[in-house]
Amino acid sequence: MDEEPPSRLALATAPGPLHVLIYEPAVEGHHVFYLKFVAEDLLSAGYRLTLAIDTRAKPYGRIRAQLGDVLNDVKVVGARDEAGRLVGGGKIASISAMLAQSGADIVFLNNFDAIGSALMRRAAIGLMPPATLRGRLSGIYHRPRFLARTKGSLNLWLKALGFWRLMQNGWFSHLLLVDPYLHADVKAKHPKAPLFFLPDPCPADFVADRAEARRLFGLPGDKRVFLFYGGGYRRKGLHLVIDAMLALPPDTKAFLLCAGQQAHDAVVKAGLDRLIDRGRAKVIDRYVTAKEEKQLFAASDVVLLPYRRHFGISSILIRAVGAGVPVIASDEELLGRLVREQNLGLLFRSGDAVALRCAIDQAANASAEQIAAWRAAMHLRAPSWSQQAAREALVDAFRYVAPPPQYW
Repeated sequence: MDEEPPSRLALATAPGPLHVLIYEPAVEGHHVFYLKFVAEDLLSAGYRLTLAIDTRAKPYGRIRAQLGDVLNDVKVVGARDEAGRLVGGGKIASISAMLAQSGADIVFLNNFDAIGSALMRRAAIGLMPPATLRGRLSGIYHRPRFLARTKGSLNLWLKALGFWRLMQNGWFSHLLLVDPYLHADVKAKHPKAPLFFLPDPCPADFVADRAEARRLFGLPGDKRVFLFYGGGYRRKGLHLVIDAMLALPPDTKAFLLCAGQQAHDAVVKAGLDRLIDRGRAKVIDRYVTAKEEKQLFAASDVVLLPYRRHFGISSILIRAVGAGVPVIASDEELLGRLVREQNLGLLFRSGDAVALRCAIDQAANASAEQIAAWRAAMHLRAPSWSQQAAREALVDAFRYVAPPPQYW
């Protein structure tokens, strides 16, 4: 018979500080930023940490550049082999293997979505994770769509069934949700569930000199700069931005700044080349450093968020708030609700390039008073998404200790 894994109460009352394995094998996007902020905050609260990360030369160099001295205070184990494969097999098996190797008490995933779908669907049909993970799974769940609705989708219904089956039987130490409305709704129905709200944090001191930033990137001083930041994947809507920008009149004040490693999309590349040839766009097609990221937002007048079928928050929106730059966003779910209710910029009908063109034209010609009103709304909201607010929420969630409860 398998040995019964310790409960959260047993883990929390064990001698010495809780030992947390942060499992983060990815380095793209904002994975490294989350790794840094979670590691810093848990170290400051006195926890022992082991980081299961990609220790191959190039990814580890990117991690080291951001984490710096944090790496001196943690233990590091390699989550990938030299070929890039996860150590231990599939994602869930790899987490179990890394937990055993590290000797940690619990495992924390900065991106619980990486295993969420497979974990929930398997649990729905009675296939549970390895027994050693019971009561030890925790992390940040960015897009648990099944918690918001299950009607009309067998896939979402199965995920919801698996999630509550795992929850009821004490598999989770705690989970953090970045959607404040969704968190409030779920906690109202299941107040004892170990679910917590975590504001998606903006990097600290995310303000730079606008004129200097524009000089750095060689941007025109007489245009309004519209920033598209991140990979140019279809779901991120860069193709819509290109169509909208190409349809604007030749004398438009709108100028596109596109930054971040781009996807290999021939149509998107051709569209960007046309805008560049017309002197209406600049493209920075590479990895952007943390320092450059701050300067990109400082150099911009408006941030574009034309996501399609997007569920959850956007780290780009949070950075726009931190920098005080209004946005143009798809009118979708949480993204649309936040922009609308908090006056963070303009919305357009999702997937509609014509509507996006109209919004860009409106923002390009907006009065100084309107821009100031948007910026004021951004500054008003910034403290809610600061690293300090996120740190307090993260540490508070880790203070939750109880034996696996019966929720119903």
